Amino acid sequence: MNTASRRDKQRHRVVIVGGGAGGLELATRLGDRLGRRIDVTLIDRERVHVWKPKLHEIAAGSMDMSAHEVDYLAQAHWHRFRYRIGAMTGLDRERREVHVAASHDEAGREVTPRRAFGYDTLVISVGSQSNDFGTPGVSEHAMTLESQADARRFHACMVNACIRAHAQTAPLGPEQLKVAIIGAGATGVELAAELHRTTREMVAYGLDRVDPDKDLQVSVIEAGERVLPALPQRLSQATENLLARLGVKVHTGARVAEVLRDGVRLADGRVLPAELVVWAAGVKAPDFLKDLGALETNRINQLVVRPTLQTTRDDDVFAMGDCAACPWPGHGTVPPRAQAAHQQATHLYRQIRRRLAGKPLHDYAYRDFGSLVSLGEFSTVGNMMGGLVGGSLQVEGTFARLMYLSLYKMHELALHGPAKVTLDTLARLITRRTEPHVKLH
Repeated sequence: MNTASRRDKQRHRVVIVGGGAGGLELATRLGDRLGRRIDVTLIDRERVHVWKPKLHEIAAGSMDMSAHEVDYLAQAHWHRFRYRIGAMTGLDRERREVHVAASHDEAGREVTPRRAFGYDTLVISVGSQSNDFGTPGVSEHAMTLESQADARRFHACMVNACIRAHAQTAPLGPEQLKVAIIGAGATGVELAAELHRTTREMVAYGLDRVDPDKDLQVSVIEAGERVLPALPQRLSQATENLLARLGVKVHTGARVAEVLRDGVRLADGRVLPAELVVWAAGVKAPDFLKDLGALETNRINQLVVRPTLQTTRDDDVFAMGDCAACPWPGHGTVPPRAQAAHQQATHLYRQIRRRLAGKPLHDYAYRDFGSLVSLGEFSTVGNMMGGLVGGSLQVEGTFARLMYLSLYKMHELALHGPAKVTLDTLARLITRRTEPHVKLH
């Protein structure tokens, strides 16, 4: 064995599974600052990263994904870590190996075979997926917004629905150009507000046989008593009033019994016609985490972790983000928010440095900076710094909009640094003046 190979074999191996907000930020920081001392490998089934809170904008067509996506292979090259494509399928804790499925191209040809990656420290950060609670018809007839592919698929279906309605000579069917969004949390409400604007802009590009006020209709269906239940009552009511002014029909206290091919059946027997149905009600960790390597999980498949973010049954395996059930004293567990993933990525970077130095690990303490919900160009609402000032500071309007945009800029800064983020932001502002304000394909 030559000197280089022997040195590589002795280097501490950090494997991060999941290139979402937390996973990619952690890999970038470790590569930048420790990449000459340790081996860092990021594993993800996708080839590019898009900040998940932006998916509703991609779906509505108000954001071109290509301008905001991060290529994993390029990011790894620039920041001294390795990227490997594939979906995690298993974990051998005795051999300390992560098992990864083969990847295939669009024609079904194998690109990479099944593989195993050895680790000394493993970080699982695979996010969450929709929880349909066993509701009939969801898997067959509803769309979700879990990935870039989901967002692109919804947008393509929405564009095709408008073009189809414009071209047909027969009257519109009862379900045509109607969108039903199930779930009035942040995703559902943000998508509804964005669709109100982008569908009208799309029709303005020559689809003059479609009347946006008469033909286009968006409905939000919520089993609870109000929209945005995570926000204070006043902001929830203000949001519902705004949606009503936009023409969005809000159905609260309405439980979905079944998703149909052309609509939604409610528990009270009502049927709401809809050409497109989006399920945005509830989340759970991916199913493959249940009993993964005999690690402890909860009822929604989250890996149970200690305050150090180590899993309860293995000190070498950490979990963070939506897939981790991390204790939050006095509140249960840390909520599945982008701010939590960002904080945990920073904390885990420090934890790994302490592990390398043989020092005891510190507990993670979640800092709740509140919640913000963007209603597109119409408004932004939220409560800021909840719990830090003895209560919550309720914000809306321009200030809240700026705070919402700053969250994404913080994520970009963690990945690219200030120089690149400044130049990219200026380039987007210039390009925005020369392109349609809604994606038309």
